[in-house]
Amino acid sequence: MILNPELIRSYYQRLPHLIAGIRENLGRPLTLSEKVLYAHLCDSSILRSCRRGVDYAEFAPDRVAMQDATAQMALLQFLMAGKDSSAVPASVHCDHLIMARDGSEGDLTTANVTNREVYDFLSSMCDKYDIDFWNPGAGIIHQIILENYAFPGGMMIGTDSHTVNAGGLGMMAIGVGGADAVDVMSGMNWELKLPGLIGVKLTGKINGWTSAKDIILRIAGLLTVKGGTGSIIEYFGEGAESLSCTGKATICNMGAEVGATTSVFGYDQAMSRYLKATGRSEISLLAQGLKEHLTADPDVYAHPGKYFDQLIEINLSELEPYINGPFTPDLATPISEMKKIAVQNGWPLKIDVGLIGSCTNSSYEDISRAASVAADALKKDLAAKSQFTITPGSEQIRALAERDGYLEIFEKFGSKVFANACGPCIGQWDREGADREEVNTVVHSFNRNFAKRNDGNPNTHAFVASPEITTALVIAGDLTFNPVTDSLTNSDGEKVKLAEPSGFDLPPDGFVNIETGLQKPSRNKDEVTVRIDPASERLQALTPFPAWDGKDFKGLPLLMKVKGKCTTDHISMAGFWLKYRGHLNNISDNYMIGAVNAFNEKTNSILNQVTGTYEPVPRVARFYKSEGTGSVVVGEENFGEGSSREHAAMEPRFLNVKAVLVKSFARIHETNLKKQGLLALTFSDKADYNRILESDKIDIVGLKELAQGKPIKLILNHAGGDKETIYANHSYNDTQIEWFRAGSALNLISRKNRKK
Repeated sequence: MILNPELIRSYYQRLPHLIAGIRENLGRPLTLSEKVLYAHLCDSSILRSCRRGVDYAEFAPDRVAMQDATAQMALLQFLMAGKDSSAVPASVHCDHLIMARDGSEGDLTTANVTNREVYDFLSSMCDKYDIDFWNPGAGIIHQIILENYAFPGGMMIGTDSHTVNAGGLGMMAIGVGGADAVDVMSGMNWELKLPGLIGVKLTGKINGWTSAKDIILRIAGLLTVKGGTGSIIEYFGEGAESLSCTGKATICNMGAEVGATTSVFGYDQAMSRYLKATGRSEISLLAQGLKEHLTADPDVYAHPGKYFDQLIEINLSELEPYINGPFTPDLATPISEMKKIAVQNGWPLKIDVGLIGSCTNSSYEDISRAASVAADALKKDLAAKSQFTITPGSEQIRALAERDGYLEIFEKFGSKVFANACGPCIGQWDREGADREEVNTVVHSFNRNFAKRNDGNPNTHAFVASPEITTALVIAGDLTFNPVTDSLTNSDGEKVKLAEPSGFDLPPDGFVNIETGLQKPSRNKDEVTVRIDPASERLQALTPFPAWDGKDFKGLPLLMKVKGKCTTDHISMAGFWLKYRGHLNNISDNYMIGAVNAFNEKTNSILNQVTGTYEPVPRVARFYKSEGTGSVVVGEENFGEGSSREHAAMEPRFLNVKAVLVKSFARIHETNLKKQGLLALTFSDKADYNRILESDKIDIVGLKELAQGKPIKLILNHAGGDKETIYANHSYNDTQIEWFRAGSALNLISRKNRKK
């Protein structure tokens, strides 16, 4: 399917000229990342003076993508912008709100009932404002994007951190908050700090039990969850060209787990084959004619050390499968060492459930290779010792898996097939017994494995592996099983060994013609009404946040000092709370309830400085707000890593939090806080984190002189009357300072639109 082909043709016609200008400006060969990113600059002349990792620039993305959980708040904000239609092509995908429980058909039926008012709101908004709407069951946003919208050399922003998946098709795809999407849909430029560049040279070729997933699992171990922050990861080398398009997408998808701005591969024949197979031969032909512009200049890959800020080299011929976790996606263990490491750490070895699918690994190749392992087990009289679930990435993939016999294999294997949606990957898993919070192990091919992420149980040890390894571990039922070397005992008492997985990167008999799930637009937009019931518990029209009053913040009580890892899941949980994603007041009752209080090491228990009692975080924040005062949140490193959810920034703004002060931020969360008019600050001296006391009241002074590069002064007023002065840094530029002064970036947009 080719959607918006005229946009792609027009861009490709301009691309050689754009890249020539960039090369002239910089006076040197260009990486692929620079070609694609800078080709979307609003003013490429700034490149002469801009510094990577320091300076901001404005870009013009080709399109915007949103999933149903984040689209609600994004479109509610877009309503406030005063526009008649989206300024760029955009799409909404209903994949996050479908609870996995009984199986695809029943779960989808339930979702269409329980989420009806949300789906109707999104559908009507999309219809009225010329946005593509993909119905529930059509598939997961990133798989749908790859099959229909992504194109080599394009640029897209999406309100989901795994938007980066499209880098597998050579697209510069970047996860953002909803406010960023509103900017672009309103016709504004999009701002981004120029990223650094990390080069990954892949040599050799994967073989045996190793898959593309193991490449990114290995890189996660090398870079850690914050090692890619502020950088683009560019893959190249003979090993890169040997990977399938969907394998490349898997790698790019999990680049979000190391904090990378995005990841990208150069255009090659694997991409060409995928475009042709998915009905986009015209795009493949156009890209083939521009191949030199859709990969780096030759000298870059010949001498990569000259062009990348950091260089990693991996020999795929020597790479073994990895299993990452638990509780963090960067704890990487080679499968050959898992037995020793698992026993040393006391991890539960019995595997209760194995799950494959999600936006990370739900392609035809993933399904076919996992099915080959299951089929081999059946042939050798081996039965699964763990529960097993399958989540196809799209209705297209599900239909192919059914046509080509893979679903039948999984059915014989005792598997349960969930709807074409995110499901357990994002906590939408109504797992029986999870409320008992028993210690257990699950293995999945998803991307994240934070505590409570999949089933809400803090004692579930979730491990990340490839679909093939996950399937093998389900057969063994044991975390220490290594299919590369180990044998299993079948029902006849025989020792047998699983055969290496095999599969197809593309369906040998081609893709199928199906009802895609894409909504047909109405002819008369004036007849379309967007309705939000004032009494709804799930949708709430927004009102603008108040502008800054021009005064310093004085006497702000410390709301919470967070200890250790604090992801957006800790700040604003998914799971049960997904149903409130369109209702800011209601969802604010989950603010910081998963974060650990540094003073008592409990979750959702903080000191109310007025009453002297320990209460839930949202209750204390609402109390301070009712008293007419703001508050301050303090945290540690990589604060806000994980999902792009801007609710983690809108909730504190709604609850009158004035500043978030941390050792360091994850990129998207820092931007989201700025967009909503909060102060996103980092300790000038990280040791000052230890100076923050539980009963502190904090003054933030000199705000009238807030300026780019100028530290901010904070006065800590301790309970005994002592005072300490510390300083905080920030990364605000002049435009972002105006967001703060106006009360939010959206307030500025609305003001400009009213003047037109």
